[in-house]
Amino acid sequence: MNETRFYLAVEGAIGVGKTTLAQLLKPIFEAEVLLEVFEENPFLARFYQDRERYAFQTQTFFLLSRYQQQHEAVPAALARHNLISDYTFDKNKIFARLTLTGDELEMYERVQDTLGARIPTPDLIVYLRADVENLMTRIAARGRSYERGMERDYIKDLAEAYDKYYAGYTDSPVLKIETDELDYVHSHDDLGRVADIIRARLAEGPLQGRLL
Repeated sequence: MNETRFYLAVEGAIGVGKTTLAQLLKPIFEAEVLLEVFEENPFLARFYQDRERYAFQTQTFFLLSRYQQQHEAVPAALARHNLISDYTFDKNKIFARLTLTGDELEMYERVQDTLGARIPTPDLIVYLRADVENLMTRIAARGRSYERGMERDYIKDLAEAYDKYYAGYTDSPVLKIETDELDYVHSHDDLGRVADIIRARLAEGPLQGRLL
């Protein structure tokens, strides 16, 4: 970990609360926040309507967009402050393995690996988890038009893909936090508890994370 500054990434399935937590942690850790720019993807709405047809276009756009953002923004931010992001560059692989197959997936991962070698890895990944029913409730509550037709089976598959990916992840330490019984939006105690365990985990260095 950087001696004076750290790079923290918050990850998890759609609707788990990544962006919300990243923004709440910003003043606590005196950090800059890097948020994913997902609404600029012109294929996203069509992808949720027909995933098989638009998967490759959607994933390729995200890959290049995330590379451009992180390659430039992460080093620049760390030169000034601590950094908290609401996504990792590696999330491309999680979604790609869920939506692409065969030659498309093989080519995609080759490009991802090439670009990913130029992206700084986080000092810690905070992996947020929630039951599928809670994810669906949170997705519905935020009311994004292109998410209204999102199928429960897709969210279930995505949550399982996240679990599988981070079960074997070794590039950065991973701290897994179960959020079903947490309300860090409205409870200062819950937010403080999450911040404390993140602070303690950062102090430990590159060891295997614990379950909150």
